[in-house]
Amino acid sequence: MANNAQRKDILELMGEVTESLPNTMFRVNVLEGPEELIGKSVLCTLNGKMRRFRIRVLPGDKVTAELSIYDLNRGRITRRLREQPTTTQENEGKTENK
Repeated sequence: MANNAQRKDILELMGEVTESLPNTMFRVNVLEGPEELIGKSVLCTLNGKMRRFRIRVLPGDKVTAELSIYDLNRGRITRRLREQPTTTQENEGKTENK
């Protein structure tokens, strides 16, 4: 079986979950990826391993998804990205008591 990075019929993109739908379906707004898809929303379902290990995806989460070149309206969420701590969050954790 070919690795997904080597397959030419799969497009990878990064997006933000805007809506949670029944049956582990999500509406994802495309942030990075092919130019013709940026700003559009795609209907995505969870990857099998994410279902198996019960990875929770909520509206507002950043995710990576795969799309087939044959249907650009549906995809598969392959990864939930971790949030990067902002400088205000780092400073709040390091408060000093004098």
